[in-house]
Amino acid sequence: MKQKGETQIGFNTFDERYEGRRGMKTQMTRESALALLKQYNKEEFHILHGLTVEGVMRYYARELGYGEEEAFWGIAGLLHDIDFERYPEEHCKKAPEILQEGGAEEALIHAVCSHGYGLVSDVKPEHEMEKVLFAADELTGLIGAAARMRPSKSVMDMEVSSLKKKFKDKRFAAGCSREVIRDGAEMLGWTLEELMEKTILAMRSCEAQINAEMENC
Repeated sequence: MKQKGETQIGFNTFDERYEGRRGMKTQMTRESALALLKQYNKEEFHILHGLTVEGVMRYYARELGYGEEEAFWGIAGLLHDIDFERYPEEHCKKAPEILQEGGAEEALIHAVCSHGYGLVSDVKPEHEMEKVLFAADELTGLIGAAARMRPSKSVMDMEVSSLKKKFKDKRFAAGCSREVIRDGAEMLGWTLEELMEKTILAMRSCEAQINAEMENC
């Protein structure tokens, strides 16, 4: 039975959600997902964050051997904060309703809601994709803030050593939870440094494309 405050998404067991390791698919197109994001998000920063997490998730799908699921991983990243701008006090609570109306499958809804686990959601990351989303979401925010402080305004010349200094400075990008980032690395069985390095590379892979897309927003 659903507990108080838990986001109900319709699945009873992990095995029912994910029969086997592969096969996470969605019928949502990238175009429809982007339109849905822009319907509920008008601030440039939120659109940029969605595009960034999308690009990072697509990179991780390819690098971790889930290339056939890249579209699913990307759309989950694109829509992970779908309800945050309009309903900040109901983050991950309004998302299921919005996503269902947008045509999202329950596996996609579960993935989106799992990124807020422990803070605003009781939906636990189960699949490796969900663990990556949980870990990378907060970290992309920290990396993005650090990049904006650099003369280049880019991640292309960012190194892990400089990011670690920003990570240790609790006053810098204070809204990016260091605890969530650490928990995400642990979920994945990676060191914090590994997560940082992989995510910097992921953001490098999509920076130019995202900048070009933002010019057309």
